[in-house]
Amino acid sequence: MAMFVHLTSAANAPRIRRSGVRAGRDGPGGVRGVHCFPVLPSYTLTHQWLRELARFGSRGGMVAVHLRLKDDQLVSVGRYSDRAGEGRPTVPAAEAVRRVAALEDPRGWEVFVPRTIRPGEIHRIRTAPQVVGWRYLPDAHGVRPCTCFGCRVRGGYGARRLRERIPHPLDGPPPPVRVLLARVAAAGDPGDPVALRGALHWFGMRRRGPITQLARLAAHPDPGVREELVWAVGSWSTPGVAELLDGLAGDPHPDVREAVEAIREP
Repeated sequence: MAMFVHLTSAANAPRIRRSGVRAGRDGPGGVRGVHCFPVLPSYTLTHQWLRELARFGSRGGMVAVHLRLKDDQLVSVGRYSDRAGEGRPTVPAAEAVRRVAALEDPRGWEVFVPRTIRPGEIHRIRTAPQVVGWRYLPDAHGVRPCTCFGCRVRGGYGARRLRERIPHPLDGPPPPVRVLLARVAAAGDPGDPVALRGALHWFGMRRRGPITQLARLAAHPDPGVREELVWAVGSWSTPGVAELLDGLAGDPHPDVREAVEAIREP
């Protein structure tokens, strides 16, 4: 029997004891199943994923669920960067343990069981130290963090201060409203399209904005500006946004009309 460990929130422990580990939807290629890692002689490597998984919510802390799987149970094994499924071999569970144990650096590797784990396959559930493992990615300590929209964790500890200290050239944080309005005014009338699209890009990162001062751009001769206006104000809660979008829904350019339709899709 091959032994693996599955890390999860302590709040899930009673349900796991009762009905096993439910298959998730985040497997390679969209397959449902359970992520786990072989139990190795090194305690730190065995629980390496703990701090990273804890970043996404751990009610009551994290627990380690030890699983016993038959040696011939087919699983996929690979590094987290291969989650799209490309190049991940499907091997028996015993072979997956052997491959991971033979690696010089198994950090970031994982095993995926393409099914639910049954209650009879749960060996034990125990608490785990909450400070073991890496965060973000192996060897991330000492590396300048990325603050782009895809990498940052919204609402994470110190996330706002980090974005202010290391602003991303495309993903913010955006300049103050008065600075953006000054850029719009400096662009002229009807205005330089490049400068206006740049200012509207930053406006789009806000929850509310000066809709009355931007509404004139709905008549700009450049369709790229009008389309960027749709993306900028579409998510605002400012009164007057719906009326502005109603007018742009009949825009002569198809890209502008499609942007309005996309914004209004449920």
